[in-house]
Amino acid sequence: MHKTSRYSQFCPVAKAAEVIAERWTPLILRELLLGNTRFNGIRRGVPGISPALLSQRLRELARAGVINKSGPTGSGEYELTEAGRELWPVIEAIGNWGKKWTGDRFRRDELDAGVLMLDMSRRVNRDALPATRKCIHFEFAGAPARHGDYWLMLDPAALTSEAECDCADVCLQDPGFDVDLHVRGALRAMVAIWMGDLSWESAMRQRSIELSGPVELKRQFPHWFERSPFAGIQRAVG
Repeated sequence: MHKTSRYSQFCPVAKAAEVIAERWTPLILRELLLGNTRFNGIRRGVPGISPALLSQRLRELARAGVINKSGPTGSGEYELTEAGRELWPVIEAIGNWGKKWTGDRFRRDELDAGVLMLDMSRRVNRDALPATRKCIHFEFAGAPARHGDYWLMLDPAALTSEAECDCADVCLQDPGFDVDLHVRGALRAMVAIWMGDLSWESAMRQRSIELSGPVELKRQFPHWFERSPFAGIQRAVG
């Protein structure tokens, strides 16, 4: 930690802020706490950070005793320590406050389809999945050029434990499987659904989201995913 990052106060708030309040660090902690343990996986969840800065922030968290590292950068894993795991209520409280008080008027640059797809892939409702693998093609209007098409593979056979869901794989290119369901619509509308600001029923009634495929899969699809962990927080400002 650079000397300029220190508050030079004995107050525990100041001491904690020196560890967790650096730019990008709360988002890195969010990824770690959500189970993203590899360097490249964390980068996918925090796409705006450079590899060099991510490495620096991870080293700082390791020095602070928040994480342990095994293996070289890129292939190693980062494990939260007891101190790191105890940060979940802190990160959750920040997210709850942000959902309640910062409003739902997202800037265009905040609507990141890649981050949305990553979030969806780790919030799969395993109990609602079909028995066989499904390939879902998402086409987002309003996403930056070349970043509007994603394929999500859902494979119940890949479930490995009660604690983890490894059955979802996000593809940036056509994986070559027959598409079982097409999801087309505005990225802004899908983010609103994910954040709990818009229901699936309203989005499809307004035709801001359209599903194409077998009737039974279209009926089931909204139940295949949990929404954002912060979807249940009511906004105080719109």
